[in-house]
Amino acid sequence: MHIDLFWIFLTLSVYLFLLIYSYFRGKQCSGLSKTLLELKHKHAEVSNFLTIFSKNLQTVEEIDDSMKLTAHYVADLIGARSLCVFIKDEEGFLRASGVAGAFPPLNKSSERILTKPRYLLESLKKEKICFGDGFIGRIAQTGEAETIDDASQLPMFANSPIPIESIMGVPMVHEGKVIGVICAVNNAHVATAFTPEQFNALKFMSAQVVLAQNIIKVYADLSKQQRIQQELNFARQLQASLLPEEPPPWGIFDIKTFSKPAKEVSGDFYDFVDIDDDRLLVVIADACGKGIPACMLMAMTRSFIRASAERFTTLQAMMGELNNYLFSDSGDERFITVSCCLLDKKEQTVEYARAGHTELLVGRRGHPVRKIFPDGAALGLLPNEIAGEFDLLNFSFFDDMTLLLFSDGITEALNAAGEEFGVEPLIEIFQKSANDGKGPKELIESILLEVHEFTMGTLQADDQTIVVISSKQRRSKGR
Repeated sequence: MHIDLFWIFLTLSVYLFLLIYSYFRGKQCSGLSKTLLELKHKHAEVSNFLTIFSKNLQTVEEIDDSMKLTAHYVADLIGARSLCVFIKDEEGFLRASGVAGAFPPLNKSSERILTKPRYLLESLKKEKICFGDGFIGRIAQTGEAETIDDASQLPMFANSPIPIESIMGVPMVHEGKVIGVICAVNNAHVATAFTPEQFNALKFMSAQVVLAQNIIKVYADLSKQQRIQQELNFARQLQASLLPEEPPPWGIFDIKTFSKPAKEVSGDFYDFVDIDDDRLLVVIADACGKGIPACMLMAMTRSFIRASAERFTTLQAMMGELNNYLFSDSGDERFITVSCCLLDKKEQTVEYARAGHTELLVGRRGHPVRKIFPDGAALGLLPNEIAGEFDLLNFSFFDDMTLLLFSDGITEALNAAGEEFGVEPLIEIFQKSANDGKGPKELIESILLEVHEFTMGTLQADDQTIVVISSKQRRSKGR
């Protein structure tokens, strides 16, 4: 009897141990999955220093202006009423380098700057903040980001005529050393404290501000010719970092891509943005022009799309908001064409919208290739009142279906006689590929081979990008 009780007790103990272990292990895996999802949403947002690339930086004043633009960009992205970037100078003090909004004067600053906004940055620059001195100096010394919900009693803003509701501070770290601090004051969205999402966004953007600051130093030290070369080197590195290395696995959808710039950098891009657990936004876009200006516009567009993922409502609303943003912030005669496919792996459906981009080609075995081009003007070209709404198309995604998205660098590729490759040859290649049951990688290879043979002896005139969306089930069935 004693032996039976012993074994019963031992069995229950082991079972209880395994139950507890499984519980905590499950929580750990759940936390890891959440972290990975957050990291996907916070992939490098680097259009701030592309804005710097877009300027012909030749004077100290223009270099300073570039950090002002960066401060405005970060403030808009995180939703702060005002923001100031403090950079460590040669003497080891923190000094204001760029400011956005009515940043409250420090305890040594003159209040007259509130009536003369153009003197705001100049006044803040006169102030020297020691490491360890006050809220900003403490962040620089510890290297730890801080947020205070009620910052009205901070000594450095004790006499500020601007109400201080909340404040965030994040260190700027380069090669393990603090080189500055970004300080944001007051939530622009609501009269409450900054949210954890805003705090995390500011921490994430600090690395991009460091990149912008490093580029500013390069421009300040190099000759004009060296600056151009350095600009291209940075842009090439940037271009490589913007394009996803591999499309994410997404249910039955099998995605393959190709992109080749005509110059050192490209105005084309493609991207994949997780909207939620079931929906993936596939984007292909083509900015007008080539080189650095097109690359800048491309990065602005990509950055906005990724930033809007967390507040995504509808594809139509996102396109309208993006058009409004680009029309307000991009220069004259600057626009970008965009095609978006919203893939739903649960419902196995596709929602499609375009803004002045090339048509979507849909192929199925035994069916003629269809061209789909819902209405929608290029983004940034017209205000929303004139551009109108963007049409949407919803359809089911079948096992034998393949979607082909491309930039006009493919169809407008020129041969030695000045003739364009055209859409019809592309459709013929696609039709044959669909009938032969080829996969997306094989389709891209066939297109590139035909374009290469057509343009033999001529230089590539425009950026070329292809995105193919096929079905994994079709391939697994051997079709």
